[in-house]
Amino acid sequence: MHEVHNARSLSAIIAEIKEELKEFVQTRIALFKNEAQQKIKMLKIAAPLGALGVLLISTAYLLFVLALVGLAVAFFHDNPYRWCFAFAIVGVGMAVLGGLAAYFAKREFELKGLMPKKTL
Repeated sequence: MHEVHNARSLSAIIAEIKEELKEFVQTRIALFKNEAQQKIKMLKIAAPLGALGVLLISTAYLLFVLALVGLAVAFFHDNPYRWCFAFAIVGVGMAVLGGLAAYFAKREFELKGLMPKKTL
């Protein structure tokens, strides 16, 4: 049998483990902060561009919907309820498309998310 003598005491080993754990947690916190700051920088750049895009697309959307309603009204030219039918038809179509878009957006957020994944 071999006896191994270690000069370190149990309290020194525990103190070293405690110090390494403290450094580990500090490193993880620093990584989390760095990753969060990078995401915030990206959002600061993308947010104004996204707002402008939403404004322009919303305007185009409204004009497109009005054009569709006008087209649908043309098909009901003799009906006194032609505007009601036109708005209902276009509304149902837009609701279906909006539901599909919302589903795909929800799926993308679930897959990718905004929370940092490397540090968590």
